Amino acid sequence: MVRGQLPFLKLQKLLIEAVKNGHGPKRSILFLHVTGEEKGLLGSDYYANNPLYPLEETVANLNIDMIGRLDPKREDKDPNYIYLIGSDRLSQELHEISEDMNTKYTQIKLDYTFNRVDDPNRFLLTGVITIILRKINIPVIFYFNGTHEDYHRPSDTPDKINYAILEKRTKLIFHTAWKLANRKERIN
Repeated sequence: MVRGQLPFLKLQKLLIEAVKNGHGPKRSILFLHVTGEEKGLLGSDYYANNPLYPLEETVANLNIDMIGRLDPKREDKDPNYIYLIGSDRLSQELHEISEDMNTKYTQIKLDYTFNRVDDPNRFLLTGVITIILRKINIPVIFYFNGTHEDYHRPSDTPDKINYAILEKRTKLIFHTAWKLANRKERIN
């Protein structure tokens, strides 16, 4: 199993359980596993040009990229954080839903360090499917744990994942997705 699939599988399991218990979402939720980021966003570009559902019907994109590790450069060393990128760029309402779900369910420190347009890492401008969907005005939250010595290397192995914080971060994403999928109105 690829490391990046763990949060997706957990989210899918939670959603399947909800449906089995008669509590399925009002809107469809699509799990998209894209690849080819380093080769030019190949998977993201393909989906943007060949969507399974019309892109104008897409409410939001919750992009998960590396949420199971810790950033060794964080000054506070508190593992109870997640970096959010882009949540307030196209929809203030998406940002507020994210903040509200965090307050209600997970109380993770939402860190917007990389959300600045002038961030030297340029994560806001280069996130996988995020950049493709933002170009066509689909609101995005890019969830990220920060970089580390194994970033984009074969040495980024499952034994280095902090599973407790991975689960907590996944719960935040689940509750945000669930709220978006069950709202009466689409977000602005």
